[in-house]
Amino acid sequence: MVFRPGHVLLWAIALVVPASCHGDDARQFVQKIVQNELAIDRDDHSHWIYLETDRKDGHSVKQWVAETREGSLRRVIEINGQPVPEAEQRLKMDNYLRDGSARSRQRKSEQHDDQQAREMLNLLPQAFVWTDRGTSGDLRILHFKPDTNFRPPDLEARVFAAMEGDMAVNTEQLRIASIKGRLIRDVLIGGGWLGRLYAGGTFNVERRETGKHIWQIAETHVHIQGHALIFKTISEQEDDVKTDFRQLTGDPSLQQAEGDLINEGNRESVAKN
Repeated sequence: MVFRPGHVLLWAIALVVPASCHGDDARQFVQKIVQNELAIDRDDHSHWIYLETDRKDGHSVKQWVAETREGSLRRVIEINGQPVPEAEQRLKMDNYLRDGSARSRQRKSEQHDDQQAREMLNLLPQAFVWTDRGTSGDLRILHFKPDTNFRPPDLEARVFAAMEGDMAVNTEQLRIASIKGRLIRDVLIGGGWLGRLYAGGTFNVERRETGKHIWQIAETHVHIQGHALIFKTISEQEDDVKTDFRQLTGDPSLQQAEGDLINEGNRESVAKN
């Protein structure tokens, strides 16, 4: 199994929480909301283009991303702060479009990520105890902590269930605005013989309303440390920021997305000049 703590944390935000709830009532409400969120996700067929800056373990990439029914297409415009020549940007996109194996691998990876997200959502009512912390403007703040009776089914669920923190909910639409927390205990891999993630690691995820009643992840910050057999450092240090969201019309193909990405990149260049 490929262990990606950042992915688990990233998808922890995909639910809605009630405006006022405690104890078992909160858990029951979260269960209903999880089912609602899954239904909303199934019915959302929108596709978006956005600008992403991803910094991970000392490496940074700035790119335009376009979503399609066949997966996402990326136009990398900067690597480690250095501009990528336009001809190289287009060549990389063209090579990807011609590489059926690469497209298939990415599509399977995205489908796997979606499945993991659904599994994590379904664990939320069982994994945490929720309490109401009151309101701040149009946000309701809820605190979550691990439920000691929860028995995680796998490693990723164990990491997920070792978190404590706060979630801010937009009370008008009942949508998640942010979630932040930290590992409150070490997570052992193979009883500690194979590895360990250290307590104190943090995550912070922010969501924005990018369209009418459509909320998407705009920022993800994950900082976790640990080690694995033998003395290998486990480092999940990532800061990912998405801006300039624009909804694409219809049901675009990858070829259509390439044109959209070229147009967005060109508009950005004109704006800079």
